[in-house]
Amino acid sequence: MATSTVENYLKTILLRTEGPDHMVPMGVLAEALDVVPGTVTTMVKSLAEQGLLDHQARQGVRLTDSGRRLALEVLRKHRLVETFLVRTLKMDWTEVHEEAEALEHAVSERVLARIDEFLGHPATDPHGDPIPDANGHLADDAEAATLLDCALNKPLRVTRITDQSTDFLAFVQKTGLKPGTRLRVLRREPASGVLHCEVRAGGEIALGLPEAAKIAVS
Repeated sequence: MATSTVENYLKTILLRTEGPDHMVPMGVLAEALDVVPGTVTTMVKSLAEQGLLDHQARQGVRLTDSGRRLALEVLRKHRLVETFLVRTLKMDWTEVHEEAEALEHAVSERVLARIDEFLGHPATDPHGDPIPDANGHLADDAEAATLLDCALNKPLRVTRITDQSTDFLAFVQKTGLKPGTRLRVLRREPASGVLHCEVRAGGEIALGLPEAAKIAVS
């Protein structure tokens, strides 16, 4: 049975993998996990020996098939737990990430299946992130448009918030740009770095272009 540390490493690599052949640099992994490079090197060698990672010097790491399966199981637990905490326990969606980080290592597959059934098999979590299904399939929305590059003056709906830091989620909460919100982008001002959008029943909102890039829409 994988330890919580192993699960954290595999999930972190999965979330930073940009394609089937992409190698996650060791420095990126160390920064994401907030540990020193030496610690990452030791752990990566262990995971590679277990057949969970492919490690190539000076290039980075990528998940093997078995490593990816385990990472998807952990990610599924995390996102279903977040959904349960928000929908059922009515917790604030800006605060459930840390709770899910702890609970994802404790919940059993049996309990997870009941949670999934109870929630009606949700496809996405409260932040709009896709939830892997029971067979390990994860929907890919890498090509989804954001407020930064979507069409102007077209009806849109917020589908995903890609930055889930507490500060950014608080900003989204304040502006009303949560997943499901309907809006249209009125104009972008590259010189000032500001975007203006019209939110249904909320009037006009201005936000920075870097922030706009973190809000996916359809």
